[in-house]
Amino acid sequence: QQVVCEESGKNLFNISVNLFQNITKLSLKKNNITLDNHDKEILGRFINLTELHLNENNITVLNNNSFYNLKNLITLDISNNCISTVHKAAFSGLNQLSVLNLSYNMIVQLDSDTFTSLEKLSVLNLQYNFLKYFHVTSSFRLIKIVLAGNPWICSCDLLDLHIWLTTSNVTLENENNTRCTLPNMEKISIKMAAIQPADCKTEKTPSENTVTSTPAVNLRSRASAALTPNNITGNNGTQAELPVVGKSWTFLAGVLGFVLGTTLLIFTAVKCPAWYHYFISYHHRRLEENDSEMFEQEFSADMSPSSVSGTSSAELTVTFKKVHAFGDEEDGFIEDKYIDVYVNEER
Repeated sequence: QQVVCEESGKNLFNISVNLFQNITKLSLKKNNITLDNHDKEILGRFINLTELHLNENNITVLNNNSFYNLKNLITLDISNNCISTVHKAAFSGLNQLSVLNLSYNMIVQLDSDTFTSLEKLSVLNLQYNFLKYFHVTSSFRLIKIVLAGNPWICSCDLLDLHIWLTTSNVTLENENNTRCTLPNMEKISIKMAAIQPADCKTEKTPSENTVTSTPAVNLRSRASAALTPNNITGNNGTQAELPVVGKSWTFLAGVLGFVLGTTLLIFTAVKCPAWYHYFISYHHRRLEENDSEMFEQEFSADMSPSSVSGTSSAELTVTFKKVHAFGDEEDGFIEDKYIDVYVNEER
């Protein structure tokens, strides 16, 4: 007995919890359902459900086990949503699913492994998504597939799909609109595209060799650099070449030299004035007793009556006293603490 529940166009954000659990057909199209964890829990209660319509909602991601416990579900329509990501186990548990509609979404990447658990799947609709490639295994079985409206790139990445479409009994619906967009904007069917297996094998071989050989070379070079000490010699008896020291040590030595040189210059600039004054203070020569006698003789010779005319002895005496009086107060020279000052007292 079929029990139908119509919940379309009611602006629902979640699936109602007041629905009968014995329903077999549930229509929730044209709502705002996102299929969150709460919605998945409610869907799990409808164990007798055979047909589910969730088209024209706000579903963006199909997480793993999104439809668990719906073991009797035969038709699932999730078209006209915003689905961009489909997890690998999104349809796990749908053992009886036969028709799956994922059209008019935003799916970019997908392969047949997502549908391997769907043993009864016969019709798959993927039209008008953003698929450029679709990797298919040889064990994938379908009766009809719809792939129109996707930006297919007819290159070696599409080789397995091309082989599957041409060798299996699957029907490619709307084949005239299932065309290659690249390369060179060729408007031909992906089933009729000139993708040769021999050409793809020759193209993949150099890249595979490069990918596998490069890590091996890097591992060998790293091992030889890390495990070769100074005293290890090669097979021919010569000393093994050591790894070249990087430029970081040179840069570090330059920085240390610059810092030490700058510090030495600053220290020298600070201490040089003190050293200079300390050296100059010992540069003066001490006066001896003979020097003072010579000074008196020269002074008496200059002040003798023969050298000075028209002066009396009294005037000479007065002049001499004035000179010595000036000498007692200030002699015109800077006093040096290492020079003994001799004061001539008048006898």
